[in-house]
Amino acid sequence: MPEQITTAKTATEVSEQLEVELLADQLPRIIDWLPESWMPFWQLVAGSPLLEGLVVALLSVVFALTMRFVVFRALAHLTGATRVLFDDQLLEHLRKPVYITVLFFGFTLAVDAAKFAIGSHLMINTLLSLIVINWMRALFRISTSLLGTLGNQQRFSIIESRTVPLFDLTAKLGTILVGSYILLLVWGVNLVGWLASAGIVGIAVGFAAKDTLANLFSGIFIVADAPYKIGDYINLDTGERGKVTAIGLRSTRLLTRDDVEVTIPNGVIANAKIINESGGPYLKMRNRIQVGVAYGSDLDRVCEILLEIGKAHKEVCSYPEPMIRMRGFGASSLDFELLIWIDHPEYRGRLAHEIYMEIYKRLAEENIEIPYAKQDLFIKEMPSMGVVDKG
Repeated sequence: MPEQITTAKTATEVSEQLEVELLADQLPRIIDWLPESWMPFWQLVAGSPLLEGLVVALLSVVFALTMRFVVFRALAHLTGATRVLFDDQLLEHLRKPVYITVLFFGFTLAVDAAKFAIGSHLMINTLLSLIVINWMRALFRISTSLLGTLGNQQRFSIIESRTVPLFDLTAKLGTILVGSYILLLVWGVNLVGWLASAGIVGIAVGFAAKDTLANLFSGIFIVADAPYKIGDYINLDTGERGKVTAIGLRSTRLLTRDDVEVTIPNGVIANAKIINESGGPYLKMRNRIQVGVAYGSDLDRVCEILLEIGKAHKEVCSYPEPMIRMRGFGASSLDFELLIWIDHPEYRGRLAHEIYMEIYKRLAEENIEIPYAKQDLFIKEMPSMGVVDKG
């Protein structure tokens, strides 16, 4: 046992001696870069760890302030001369994290050089963690600004505006995952155990929140596939009908004609039949006005009257022009349809009301009958009246 202890002490002494020699080999290299007038000062600083740490901290502050108030101001003048707004936003988002990185990284070097008896490891890890957190926040803002710029491109559309929330969420989740991984490495956390625990917890959460996850994935597919967008007027086979006011990852909100907001889970919408009345090559939609006139009416005059009414209404689109079609011979009427185009689906009910009112008035003025359900009783002959026997 004494021999083993002696051997261990000898190995420790040898290791310390090697570290001292290595440091001694490095010092001349540092001194070679300094002017001769600085060498007495450097020898004084190198002999005191606390003084060396203080000098490094002061130099870090000076360098960080120079980056923030000199370098970034010069770059701001350059970006201000361009027409692109994103470079100004990028420079503003990078100002704080670069300043924090230079300052705190210098402080970590200062703490390492000072060789505190206790707390050095904790202070260094805390400073590095603050650097990582600041970069995560900066990347959040940069991704939002970049996607907003790409989504608003008019000439060259790289990313469609409807997919911006999906890419923004993906970028933020990726930033959180990478940042969390770096933070765990900084603090020396064993990732194997955490990953195994996360797998077990993920299975449990998946079973407990399956409906929420179903809505989440459905929301991602809705954003990517875009069967509708904000402002569209849609009908669902479940009976809901209204204007889309918000598309979230969990639910979609519709504003009905009664000004009542309905929130529908995305899982329901993903499995429903959707009729998008605002879809197609443009927002306009066709409205069908059904009219029946009595047999024997002047059909040419009926067509003229219906077309005049359709063209005269100020909210009916002039292109495509209103059209009149005869659809068939009804049980008691000749069936026509006035086809008009309107700018917005929500105007359909009001415009139909106004046009129906005008049609009724004009047909009444022209003495054109609008048939209604009725029955005519014809008596072929009156029954003979028998003689009453009074006896």
